[in-house]
Amino acid sequence: MNYLLHHLSHTDLDGYGCQMVSARYFDSIAFYNSNYGKEINECFNQILESIQASSIEKHVILITDLNLTMEQAKEFESKATICEKEIQLLLLDHHKSGFECAETFEWYYLDSMRCATKITYDFFSSIYGSDAKLSHFVDVVNAVDIWLENDPHFELGKVCMGMVSGAKEVNKVMFPHENTAYIFNLLHNAQTFFTQEGAHIALDDAVHGLKKAFFKTDKNDTLSNLVSAYNVVLLSNAKEKMRITYKEYQGILTYNIGNVSIIGNDFLTANPDFDFFMDVTSKKTISLRSNGKVDVSKMAAHLANGGGHHNASGGLLSSFKDAFTYDAIKSQVTNIIASKG
Repeated sequence: MNYLLHHLSHTDLDGYGCQMVSARYFDSIAFYNSNYGKEINECFNQILESIQASSIEKHVILITDLNLTMEQAKEFESKATICEKEIQLLLLDHHKSGFECAETFEWYYLDSMRCATKITYDFFSSIYGSDAKLSHFVDVVNAVDIWLENDPHFELGKVCMGMVSGAKEVNKVMFPHENTAYIFNLLHNAQTFFTQEGAHIALDDAVHGLKKAFFKTDKNDTLSNLVSAYNVVLLSNAKEKMRITYKEYQGILTYNIGNVSIIGNDFLTANPDFDFFMDVTSKKTISLRSNGKVDVSKMAAHLANGGGHHNASGGLLSSFKDAFTYDAIKSQVTNIIASKG
């Protein structure tokens, strides 16, 4: 293969299902996931930056399970055209709201009768050959995504949909590659239940164990502790990029990490060179943790009109605006800290 495929897809079962399909047929591939609105533009710009920095000359940008506005479609086509590298655009989607774009752009394919995963599978399997196991997975996704309640795969699809929507243990913004690997792992292992009697019940019973299996290393533990240990490794490896300063204290900034008390304290124990742990959320709230080196209740009061305890506090960063990349989030928080003096 003499080109690199960049696959941008939605963040639900159908979106990741499309990427499960492309992963089956291509080796040279980079995955991106986005919700609707400006996040799509941000992801597309990330793809273009990656293409510009690549030594590969030919690239395909595949967009699935995301319908574009006319303005977005025009902008993406224009940017792809003027790029120094050779870029081919392809969009495969099933949302009727993209009808005008589909009528306007040759690279924009729309079919509202199938989910995006099935469209993607039918497209690539017609070129590279069918796959019975993958086809079964595709039928499960299709049944629930376009809500075929009488389809025999419908209940199984509901379990898969809930499994993906509940897979919040690895943050997509901070660790996109690891997040994709986690969801792919869950969907891959879920397929071992598809041929069992009462498959939807068997899979539903097994989801907790599938999650634990991904995070488990040398010994078993609660899911919460396993997830914390996994995230502490990721955070420790990225701590210089994520380091922030408050007065004379050194801390780490995370975004929507979840389980702040457990992960925050575990990180500080593993990284004694850090004085505090700060997590900011899309709702503007911050959670602060310390191992006694700094009174985070005073820090929360100073930065976010908050408070709490010496080692556990929180507040609200009223001027914070949610963003789609970690660098943009960190830039805002460091500016807010600087503005407080």
